[in-house]
Amino acid sequence: MKNKGFITTVICLLVLCFLSSINVFAQKVYINGIDPDYPPFAYIDEKGNPAGFDVESLDWIAKEMGFEVKHQPTAWDGIITALLAKKIDMVYSGMSITPERLEKVNFSIPYWEIDQALCVRKDSDLNVIAALCGKYVTGSQRGCTAAEWIEANLVNTGIIPKENFKLYETFSLAVQDLVNGRLDSAMMDDVMVEDAIRSGQPVKIVGIIKTGEAYGVAIRKEDKELEKMLNEGIKKLLKADIWEELKIKYLTD
Repeated sequence: MKNKGFITTVICLLVLCFLSSINVFAQKVYINGIDPDYPPFAYIDEKGNPAGFDVESLDWIAKEMGFEVKHQPTAWDGIITALLAKKIDMVYSGMSITPERLEKVNFSIPYWEIDQALCVRKDSDLNVIAALCGKYVTGSQRGCTAAEWIEANLVNTGIIPKENFKLYETFSLAVQDLVNGRLDSAMMDDVMVEDAIRSGQPVKIVGIIKTGEAYGVAIRKEDKELEKMLNEGIKKLLKADIWEELKIKYLTD
């Protein structure tokens, strides 16, 4: 009977060791919040899967750094709130590093630079000055830096009447209204406007606002280890062959 008890104890210890080893070697899973309509950096493809420049970049970093990642579509105007509420662990989805955002979250090292582009219909005679003089209706995506720029520099200064500035849940909806004649112009990150043109939208760029913004990955301030891991992963990515391959795949004609 004593031997039987000893054997049972040994078996229990072996099981516990096995379960502990599973926990030790299990990869951490992080949730990345993405704007589901932000091509070419993040979007949902025709099969319903997350795709884009940032999605593939983070997938590569995760594999390189030894963690798993899931991409969760999240409304852009509430994505920082979702991060702080721990519904997601990071925002790797074309997010500009701004002083206002830095008050709430930390950012990784920058990995891309953008300016703001103003587009009009392809057959429009408007230039950037005329389009933003206040007589015409312009639009942008709610919660983005383009919208913030227009509000700060044109709406709040009285150049554009508040009713002549329209906000949309996605930039694609703004482009749709522009093409259909409900807007006269639309502003967004230059990479997004260029992607809309590449995809066949009948619009053209008439002006670039040099804001000199940098994209980074947003992380909660207390997540220092994740920030360190992302910074190391981004540095590796920028030196890897995959970086040039992704640029060719998503950012060129």
